[in-house]
Amino acid sequence: MGFVSATVMNEGKAAKVAGKAMEANPYPAGSQESADWLEGYTFDEAEQNVDREDSSDSNRT
Repeated sequence: MGFVSATVMNEGKAAKVAGKAMEANPYPAGSQESADWLEGYTFDEAEQNVDREDSSDSNRT
């Protein structure tokens, strides 16, 4: 996922480092600013792929 505003993304990073909850996002839900803030907040988390099965799930019978 990309971001538009590095400034807003850095605000999200700073919020996480400061121990704030994800709900501390000050931008309106659905806005580009909110998405950029969340991109910063989750910068150190592994990206989740939800459009395909986990390979361990496909081996189950």
